[in-house]
Amino acid sequence: MAPLSNVVVIIDVLSFTTCVEIACSREALVFPYRYKDKSADRFANSVNALLAKERGQIPSLSPNSLLELTPKSRIVLPSPNGSTCTVIARESNVCTIAGCLRNAFAVSNYIKMNYPSKVVSVVACGEQWSNGTLRPAIEDWIGVGAILSQFEQSTLSSEAKVAVSAFRHAEHDLRDVLMSCSTGRELTEKGFPEDVSVASDHLIRSIIFVFKSLNLHKF
Repeated sequence: MAPLSNVVVIIDVLSFTTCVEIACSREALVFPYRYKDKSADRFANSVNALLAKERGQIPSLSPNSLLELTPKSRIVLPSPNGSTCTVIARESNVCTIAGCLRNAFAVSNYIKMNYPSKVVSVVACGEQWSNGTLRPAIEDWIGVGAILSQFEQSTLSSEAKVAVSAFRHAEHDLRDVLMSCSTGRELTEKGFPEDVSVASDHLIRSIIFVFKSLNLHKF
């Protein structure tokens, strides 16, 4: 979608873009990276940054683990979903935004102020089955709807309107909806219910982060 768009918003609520929001709210510099392998270590060393590890370690791709991140840190976030989509979008030199429930209002306001009447694509990244195929994720669909609910509905595609409907259905009970979705249940069973709670925060006042080159810049 990036070559056809003026703006791409990446949504990976559990957990990449929520991690981005939390890390950058602590004035961290975030580097998205596509691969969770040994090359991620080498990349982190090359940019003098911490490498987010598996959940259960600190720091990690657990949103809750980043709440106490040292201010102004440099951190690499490797993710096969959100980070991969981000890097691909930026290869087209399109404005790429990390969106989640926590910064949904700020994202929509930023787009309306800076890209009025432009083509905006909002990507629900989803998850992966064990064989690597795509698994749709309702939490990302709801995140898309949270952002697009702030736009004039007549300007939205049919798919976008359905996402808004999903958000409207869930908005008064976001935590329970995310807890009961497939990814939320998986995280809870693995011992990370706090990640779901943190990601379900729908903040009225927040800040957003726009990817430029391989870095995140705060607005």
